[in-house]
Amino acid sequence: MYSMQPSTTNRFSQFPLTRLQCNSSARRHCPPKTHLSELQKGLLDWFAEHKRPLPWRASYTPYEVWISEIMLQQTQMERGVQYFKRWMTRFPDVRSLAAASEDEVLRLWEGLGYYSRARHILAAARHIVQEHKGRFPSDLAAIRALPGVGPYTAGAIASIAFGKKLPCVDANVERVLARILNIDTPVKQEPAASNIRETALKLVPEGKAREHNQAIMELGALVCARIPRCDRCPVSVYCISNYEGLTDKRPVPGKKIAVKPFVVATGVLLHRGRIFVQKRHIGRVWGNLWEFPGGKVNEGENAKTAVVRKFLEETGFAVYTAQEYGIIRHSYTTYKITMHCFGVELKNPPCLTDSLPPPPLLTAACAWQWADPAAIETLPMPAPHRKLAQQIFATSEQQCLN
Repeated sequence: MYSMQPSTTNRFSQFPLTRLQCNSSARRHCPPKTHLSELQKGLLDWFAEHKRPLPWRASYTPYEVWISEIMLQQTQMERGVQYFKRWMTRFPDVRSLAAASEDEVLRLWEGLGYYSRARHILAAARHIVQEHKGRFPSDLAAIRALPGVGPYTAGAIASIAFGKKLPCVDANVERVLARILNIDTPVKQEPAASNIRETALKLVPEGKAREHNQAIMELGALVCARIPRCDRCPVSVYCISNYEGLTDKRPVPGKKIAVKPFVVATGVLLHRGRIFVQKRHIGRVWGNLWEFPGGKVNEGENAKTAVVRKFLEETGFAVYTAQEYGIIRHSYTTYKITMHCFGVELKNPPCLTDSLPPPPLLTAACAWQWADPAAIETLPMPAPHRKLAQQIFATSEQQCLN
């Protein structure tokens, strides 16, 4: 879960160099599987002194733990904290979230990506209100039944919010245990995955699940990071890969997923002071987000031709390019997008000065609207489309619309 890099402050440079010892040899090593209690104590003592003052740690309410866990998936800690604070200001509890519209939830989530997480959060909040009278369930099966809650998230909520003896195995924990156990196969594949889960469960001490799970995740985020700081590690004496000099080889990476480049063209249609936007279908990338029409530039096609073609295909509007707004580049998951941006105008606008064209013939969206610039600001949009909207409307709205 916690995907941050070590803090730039120097508080973590003061980690104590003293460690639990099991012999007096010059190069100490204690096999981890026969020293679990000492390893547990080392983690807990370190966490008690060096844990970060994260906002959900103030009270550990189930709602706050849940939101933090979902937000921090694929998100760096500093960014996650900013979004968490903003979220709690608007949605301080389950009931306020359940009463919100999907557009409002998606807009507040905008920038975190993986928007299905936000839709699942809203569905789960409504489920909690309807089925649990607004109280977050403490039973593991009931937590697991919430929309968007998988095994890891359910275990994290149950252990951190309710103290249940369950492991939390995220990427940080995988990295820590792969090094401690010196696992020489990819951690997300068998048999390594089962070995890590079993060890993680054995490591959870009775009555200390909350502290222990956070401690090992925190260690992976701050000390046992991609570039390990073994000289600052409170449990390095139990680490087999450290003893064998293999920490830079662990964990063993899995197969890399190729990044696919996409070149697209997008057009901003302005008419009578309003902007045409459409809402993407739920089952597609960026589902239920609002966008400016456009799409892929075909091989051998230029971007201007593509945006005119896509407008006609997606809306039935015949347009021409009137302005170039430049190129916006955006990367997410396994995609790298180069978006050519244009201002477009209707070829055959309505004769009446205050009228809008007939309704569009949508083929790539489920809804549409002619929105004014203020409304654009409130609509949830994919990151590159938000960048384009801000570029055009944020500083000189009226000038752009004239």
